[in-house]
Formats: sequence, C-alpha cells, structure tokens
Amino acid sequence: MDTLLYALCAGAGWVSFGYLLRLQRRRPSQARRAICVAFGAFATGITLAVPPLAAGLDAATGLPNLAKVLSHGCALTIAASAEHMLLYLALPAPRAAARARRWVWVTAGAYAVMVALFVATLTDDRPVRLTVEYATDPAVTAYLLIFVVMGFFAYCVDISRLCWRFARICGRPWLRRGLRTTAVGAAVALLYSTNKIVYLVAYASGLRPAGEREIAAVLVTVSALLMMAGLTMPAWGPVLPLTRRWDDLRAYHRLGPLWRDLTTRLPELELDPTLRRPLGAVRDIDYALTRRVAEIRDGRLALRPYVDARVTVVAERLADRAGLTGDERLAVVEAAHLACGLRAHRAGVVAAVPQAADTLHRPGRGYAGEIAWLTRVADAYRRCPVVAGTVDATTHLTATTARTDTVGDTHR
Repeated sequence: MDTLLYALCAGAGWVSFGYLLRLQRRRPSQARRAICVAFGAFATGITLAVPPLAAGLDAATGLPNLAKVLSHGCALTIAASAEHMLLYLALPAPRAAARARRWVWVTAGAYAVMVALFVATLTDDRPVRLTVEYATDPAVTAYLLIFVVMGFFAYCVDISRLCWRFARICGRPWLRRGLRTTAVGAAVALLYSTNKIVYLVAYASGLRPAGEREIAAVLVTVSALLMMAGLTMPAWGPVLPLTRRWDDLRAYHRLGPLWRDLTTRLPELELDPTLRRPLGAVRDIDYALTRRVAEIRDGRLALRPYVDARVTVVAERLADRAGLTGDERLAVVEAAHLACGLRAHRAGVVAAVPQAADTLHRPGRGYAGEIAWLTRVADAYRRCPVVAGTVDATTHLTATTARTDTVGDTHR
C-alpha cells in the first residue's frame, strides 16, 4: 500500500514540478523560484521514499538508510522553500529575505546534525533503521525527533499561520483558495508529526504498537497532494471553464448591493434592464458582469462632484485606527467615497471642498484585476464599520438641506 501511495505522489510531484518550472521560465519571480525548488525537492524525495527504489539505493551503495536520509533532506528543503515563498508573498522583500535566511541557516544546521547522527548509526555493531521501531537507539530517537520537530512541526505551524493570515487579505480568489488548501495540507502534516511522536514515545517506553508505516503513508500522501494542489492552484484554477463561470457569478452577486444603490439613485446608468429578469444574468454572465462593472465605474464618475475632500480625511483616519493597510485601506476609502457621494447626491449638495483630482483607483492585471478590486470595494461598502463610521462622522457635510439622508438601506 505504501509503495502505491508514494509512487502516486512521486508522479504528481514530477508533473507539478515540470509545470511550475515552465511558468518560472516564462515569468520569473522570487516566490515562484522558491516553489519550483520545493516541488523539485518533493519529487526527488518522494521518489527516493518508494520502498523498492530506497532498498535498491541502499544495497547499491552499501549504506543502509541512505535513501531515507536523502529523502528527509528533501523534506526539509520542501518546508524551507514553501516558507520562503510565503514570506515573499506576505512581507516586503527586505524583511522576507532576512527571515528566509534565518530559516535556511536553522534548517541547514538541523540537517547537519541529522547526517552526523546517521553516520553514528553506521558504527553500531547491529544494523538499525531510521524508523520508530528502532527508537530504543538514542541516535535514532534523536535523529527522528529533529526531523519531525524541525522538518514538519515548526515549519508546518508557520506555513499554516502565514497561509491563513495572507488568505484573509488576499484579493485574488484563486490565490486565496490555494493558500487555504495549503494551510489544510500543512495541518495534515502536523498530524503526521504527532503520529510520529506518539509512536516514538511508545517504542521508547517498550511498547510495540503496529500500523505506523501505513498511517504515515496515508498522512504524507494527503498532506502532499493538498499542498501541491494549493500551491499550484493560482496557476491552473482560473483557466478551468466551470470555475471561471462560478467565479463570475459570485462576483456579479457581490457587486449587487453597491450596483443597486447606484442605479436606484442614478437610473440612467443602467443600459440593459433585461438583466434584472430572473436568470437574465445567468444566460450570459460575461456580458452581465461586464455591464455591472462598467455601470459601477460610471456611477463613481457621476458622483465625483459630490465627494468632499473631507470625507477622504475622515475615512483614512478611521481606516488607520482600524489597522487597515494596502489595498484593503484603499478599498475602504473608495467605498466611503461612494457612500457619502450617494448621500450628498440625495441631498442635492455639491462638495464644498471638492477633491483636487480624481482619486479613482485603477488596479492592474486588466479586467480580472478590475473585477477583483470592485468586489473588494463592494464588500467594504456593504459591511465595513469604517465606511459606516465615515458616513456618520460626515453627516454635517449635508446638514444644510432640509433633507438629510444616510446612504440607503445599507447604512441606515
């Protein structure tokens, strides 16, 4: 069973490595290079772990456990490279480089100690294997503890933490899904570590429980497949036809509350009322989403004379107080512009302190980037406390009229 599972992982690893290597050659980056190294190490390590191949290498070299030591070195390389990639995604380049270097030195030191312990086992009078069944040997116990704690536990805790943290602020849907899938894979790897530690303690205590190899093979396979899928998902996920359609439908739905408030107040924006019919958008989601994106942008331009520069000051102050940064902060400020602009338009009050220039954010990555940006703005408009707080704090800007509105049902 373990031979079949390891062979399955090895095949998937080499295919994934080839795919990512081609992407790296076309669009090189630090993060992609790190993940190429990780997948190359994974494919090599899991191939060496296939029992017939491992036994053949040990027999050919006359060094028992050599295949396992090399495979464990590959496992440490995988963990270090995945950590390297996530650091470059989550942190500024200088900080990411500094932390990545620390992890490399710690990993290299741990592996050097493991190699020294492996060499020590070669001098024993009786041959031993680097498995939990031989945990009564101090060198084997120390070797396995270093490998499990350093190679899996420490790295997987950090990888899982970074993935969940970055997924919360990531604007790209497939990158967010990939990070969460990777986090789940890292959590399964933690189960592998726990399983190893439990068996190590049991064998060191004189017990002889069975099934460790089978459990380890299943956990390694599940963890590896999840992490491979998660780390490559941003590349292959968006090109799947069914998932693209589903993503477009979700984006269309998320833009709905903002679009409805804009077109209710500015009905001239809506150029195709047939899309309001049941299933109207489903029949041609590409067209429907394009219309919705264009009408929201047109609405933002139409509201520009009503957006007061003082709204920006208040929104930025509240966003800073809430700890928002980067695109999340920009999206909240733009959502506040829309909310307060709609209120001023209802009240018929043109901005007394107009903005000096158009602050409409223009995201990169073409049309896909535009959709990702506007869905983020729409989400902030619908439920972000900073937007509601900005509306409340700037009520005085439209208090000169007899009719003082908030911003529609969303912010009442």
